[in-house]
Amino acid sequence: MRTTASLCWALIDASIRGQMQYRLNFLTEVGFGLVFQSIGFVFIWVVLGQFQAIKGWSLNEVTLLYGMRVTSHALWLLLFSRLEAIDEMVQQGEYDRMLLRPMPAMLQLMFGSFRVAVLGDLIGGLLLLTVALAIVEIEWTTAKVVFLIASLIGGAMLDGAFQLGPSSLTFRFLDSWPARLMFDTVFTQFGGFPLTILDRAARSFLTFFVPLAFMAWVPATVLLERTEELPFPAPIAWASPAVG
Repeated sequence: MRTTASLCWALIDASIRGQMQYRLNFLTEVGFGLVFQSIGFVFIWVVLGQFQAIKGWSLNEVTLLYGMRVTSHALWLLLFSRLEAIDEMVQQGEYDRMLLRPMPAMLQLMFGSFRVAVLGDLIGGLLLLTVALAIVEIEWTTAKVVFLIASLIGGAMLDGAFQLGPSSLTFRFLDSWPARLMFDTVFTQFGGFPLTILDRAARSFLTFFVPLAFMAWVPATVLLERTEELPFPAPIAWASPAVG
């Protein structure tokens, strides 16, 4: 186990060192990730600047929700950013070569290379989350601190599940990008908003069929003590990290 962990770290370290040979490109990649995630929040900021609130959610509260979503998204990308190239890897036989090496193929897929743009996503998410936690009113308890950490991890696993699952289609159809793009678009477009902005049918779909609600909206209602707007009892909301 220790040898495998050391090997995984060596692969990541080699990938990062290789990319840092081109410092400007490295910084550009990180900056691109940061800007990409910031654009979505700027849109929310402009909208709420005009209307002050959206379905009873203030800008501060939406900042918390958005920060949780972006941070969770970045956490799963830290491990699975290479998944974006799965189609090409299978089509060109690179995945077959992984099967010949004395290391689990999944670990090679996870740690074989590292996209530095993910660091921009993580920095942006943590900045938004830090600011939100400083300005939003939350009655903190030990349970809520543990719940926040678990929610970020659970949200990352939920986001990753809807990328890893469709990726398996590559072995059958050689092209899973359309399915992965569809889920990524849904998570990006709706993950940073309270789902009360949607009608009942859409809200139910994104809660019970594609459980996007459990990535940020449901956990945020627990932290803000707004669980009365959920379509299920509060104890279920407290268990939301388990969905991931």
